[in-house]
Amino acid sequence: MPRFDLVSRRVVVDETLRPATIVIDGETIAEVRDGRDTRGDAPVVDLGDLVLAPGLVDTHVHINEPGRTEWEGFTTATRAAAAGGVTTLVDMPLNCIPVTTNATALALKLAAAAPQLWVDVGFWGGVVPGNADELAGLAAAGVLGCKAFMVHSGIDEFPDADEATLRAAMIELRKAGLPLLAHAELDLGAPPCTDDPRHYDAYLRSRPAAWEDAAIAVLVRLCRETGCAVHVVHLSSADSLPQIRAAKAEGLPLTVETCAHYLCLRAEDVPDGDTTYKCAPPIRDDDNRTRLWQGLADGAIDFVVTDHSPCTPALKGRAEGDFHAAWGGISSLQLGLQSVWTEAARRGFDVARVVGWMSSRPAAFAGVGRRKGRIAPGFDADLFAWAPEEAFDVTPELLRFRHAQSPYMGRRLHGVVHRTWLRGTIVYDARGMGTGPHGPAPHGRVRLGRDDPEGRPT
Repeated sequence: MPRFDLVSRRVVVDETLRPATIVIDGETIAEVRDGRDTRGDAPVVDLGDLVLAPGLVDTHVHINEPGRTEWEGFTTATRAAAAGGVTTLVDMPLNCIPVTTNATALALKLAAAAPQLWVDVGFWGGVVPGNADELAGLAAAGVLGCKAFMVHSGIDEFPDADEATLRAAMIELRKAGLPLLAHAELDLGAPPCTDDPRHYDAYLRSRPAAWEDAAIAVLVRLCRETGCAVHVVHLSSADSLPQIRAAKAEGLPLTVETCAHYLCLRAEDVPDGDTTYKCAPPIRDDDNRTRLWQGLADGAIDFVVTDHSPCTPALKGRAEGDFHAAWGGISSLQLGLQSVWTEAARRGFDVARVVGWMSSRPAAFAGVGRRKGRIAPGFDADLFAWAPEEAFDVTPELLRFRHAQSPYMGRRLHGVVHRTWLRGTIVYDARGMGTGPHGPAPHGRVRLGRDDPEGRPT
């Protein structure tokens, strides 16, 4: 692959924004030079005022292939990722068939994925009752960690894990140097629903914040007991932030993510019957949202992901508008950066900090932070150029994931992605042009194993 220089007046280098020249040699970043500093006869790509940033790393994506490719799939998901500036994602162990709870199932997923990838893809394994003996095999096969549900997952083939199941799994995962990821809700019961199921408030009351708070308390206790690194996925309850801060102050290996939709959407604005907003845990009120932003700012929350969890329009049930019957999941993989940036800018956060929350920090958590998530010599040339000030309206024609259904539809967001490089090759260009005569092409790789088994955000 050729050597070339990328020049911009705004480059995100270690969560600072400054003028720089990035020298790309083949698939890697060879040098980072201050200002405009081009030498020799290497081609120069001058990006002007576009922000050049490290490719985003989204560690919470449901691709659903094989088995439920009609919900999503590796081609559509990874094309959408590239269009959103995401160059590495990690796929969840459900809702594919079979679920990824043993090495045989992982092999089937790898075979399906390999020829279709527009970005690099890693994989989480799954923890379910009775599969503790399978976790060493999953670790050896290259999963980056394993996920459990503490409440019904939505599909019967991935049952929820009780405390004994979690403990047994965490002992094995600690031996393998892998984290446990947990959907943290415990079904403590809720008042029976007598309201119209088209009203969002009825669904919100059916999954109260206390469910999350109780589950996180269990995870903290098991983390302390087993020494296994624990990661709380998609935190929505700001009420849990005090116990999260306390656990971190104690030195426990606990990390926490939240999602774009918890930071950018609020319960007060959900229209009756619009089940594109349904997810679990649910989107909560504006006060809760403000406190989540505070937790992100002070480090209680480590980073931001999308939890892209699509399904068919029929399952989403938008026509009927029943929040209890509809599939729960937000489709947003292509819009994670733009939605977060639009809200973050309004709250006074800068570009470099937002990129850190969505690139270097999730890369470190997933154990790929020695090659991904930074613009630095020796790192993969995974980059994207975008215009934070440029606004656009979310329309069905814009979206590249399989089904154009999203709560962001019709919203005006800021942050247009112009171009995305994966290991030095263009995989998305808003102009429809690529580096060769046939334009961009699939260039992604399956990503197996962690660079750093003990990697955590810093």
